[in-house]
Amino acid sequence: MTPQERIRRHLAFLYGEDAAQTTWEQVSALLEAFRQSAAGRAYRREASPSSCSLSERDAILITYGDTFQQPGEPPLKTLDTFLTRQLGDAVSSVHILPFYPYSSDDGFSVIDYRAVDPALGSWADIAALTGTPPGSRYKLMFDAVINHISRQSDWFQRYIQGKAPYQDYFITAEDGWDLSQVVRPRTLPLLTGVETASGPRRVWTTFSADQIDLNYANPQVLMEIISLLLFYVEQGAALIRLDAIAYLWKQAGTACIHLPQTHTVIKVLRDVLDLAAPHVLLISETNVPHDENIRYFGELNPETGCTDEAQLVYQFPLAPLVLHTFRTGDAGALSAWLDGLDQPGTYLNFIASHDGIGLTPAAGLLSPGEIAHLAGETLAHGGQVSYRTNPDGSLSPYELNITLYDALNDPARPDPALDTQRFLASQAIMLSLAGVPGIYVHSLFGSRNCLSCAEETGRARSINREKLDYPALVRRLGGPDGGDGPLVDPSEELHGRDPEARRQAGIFAAYRRLLRIRSNQPAFHPSGPQQVLPAGGKGVLALQRTSPDGEQSMVCLVNVTPQPQSAAIQPDSIRPGGLDTNARDWKDILTGKTYRPAAGILEAALRPYQFCWLKAASA
Repeated sequence: MTPQERIRRHLAFLYGEDAAQTTWEQVSALLEAFRQSAAGRAYRREASPSSCSLSERDAILITYGDTFQQPGEPPLKTLDTFLTRQLGDAVSSVHILPFYPYSSDDGFSVIDYRAVDPALGSWADIAALTGTPPGSRYKLMFDAVINHISRQSDWFQRYIQGKAPYQDYFITAEDGWDLSQVVRPRTLPLLTGVETASGPRRVWTTFSADQIDLNYANPQVLMEIISLLLFYVEQGAALIRLDAIAYLWKQAGTACIHLPQTHTVIKVLRDVLDLAAPHVLLISETNVPHDENIRYFGELNPETGCTDEAQLVYQFPLAPLVLHTFRTGDAGALSAWLDGLDQPGTYLNFIASHDGIGLTPAAGLLSPGEIAHLAGETLAHGGQVSYRTNPDGSLSPYELNITLYDALNDPARPDPALDTQRFLASQAIMLSLAGVPGIYVHSLFGSRNCLSCAEETGRARSINREKLDYPALVRRLGGPDGGDGPLVDPSEELHGRDPEARRQAGIFAAYRRLLRIRSNQPAFHPSGPQQVLPAGGKGVLALQRTSPDGEQSMVCLVNVTPQPQSAAIQPDSIRPGGLDTNARDWKDILTGKTYRPAAGILEAALRPYQFCWLKAASA
């Protein structure tokens, strides 16, 4: 079946046979207009499936457009300077969180989908980041915040005024609707009253009264969004993040999450992009339990060998599991989960983000007591905990609002050397896993809780969204171009007697070095096989990664405890054919140290929170 035939079939499912043909003709017109554009002519040269464009060289930086600031310069230009002078080729891609004009929620209540917030810069600044041709510098991820739009948007203002065609762009609740089963991500009211030219109405607001949900039961809304995504491709998007996509379709009497119509809309968007720009990847953002999350890969298409929805999904359980691992010094839960993990598509692995550490995905993987312990530790470390209301009126911890560095390390009992090594060990786990790593910008420096940020905005999530004075940051990092450093703090001579500067510079230099080393190892290809190895105890996480062609394998060891640990890998625990069992030596590509098996057993003594990437040498 061709993509065109699939789109036609999906539209019939969504809107019925009568409307499907008319809607398909509109989709065809949008595709033809894109093909005739300069971007469309360039992208027609792309012949390979989009999923094949990912490799071990890919790592994604996640940042707000205004994280880096200096006087007299648009923040997007300052971000460009940071990328050019400090980060360079350590990452391949940049996810700039919503950079459009907005009215609330730090960008996720978009006023105008097709504009750059003038407080950040312009489309020219976006184009400079991606380069000419697009992607020659950095592959950019754009947010498609398409579940809802700002109350201040032109679309919603025209709805209030009763102007066509916007009367049906939003969901007007009717009396008698059964909304008792609707799953809520927040505790705010589901329906919001507004005054319109036709009188008072109640509109659907999943996230807040300022974020009005779009009505995808109206095919014209879907046409608007297809046109929007093609516009983002024209502006240089290489990845498109489908924000809060699980809630897209609403139907009274249902949970209004993960509905079949939602999955079908994603399939339409995927087929449209595969026709127009097959190198552009969709990534779904669904903060839900793992089994629900991976459904957004869709079904395997036997004709292409790819799934038919998003090419990537966020790996939400990873963050709470990694935090639990280091708080307990026990890699058992994490190892067990990884051991049973399937790979229907590519995961975006992340353990820190602009949001907090979500706890819902840990349900069933950690006990309620273990989740409560994480919440208690977060409060003890100066963070905050967001709760959700259960049907019986009780509260459950929903999200940990804290920087990852302070979540892992007790600010009241600092041990700079050990704290830094513990933090880097957590990042080494993420960088070792199958999939693509997503690095939140504040993890590059081990940022601490910004309590003043949360106090200023009144929002718990702001604790992890500090804006950085770029010139001051450069001074702390040791100069405009600083080189890669060892996995230890830099010298006092470089940064004087300022321990905070040494800590941040040490983390940044080590992190950048890890990324660059990783990018040259085929065993870390996103789709390369992954196997959990028994290492002789729960204090060590042990993994085998293998390149897709089987030519290179890597043994990844991480001590998750503050005590020395000994790892012992038995030959019969390794996947057949995955490693050169005749290899005489194993070399840690991070330190250069060589390990020689004894009686066929590979042993490594690991210092507290030490991690190794061991590659077999020729016999």
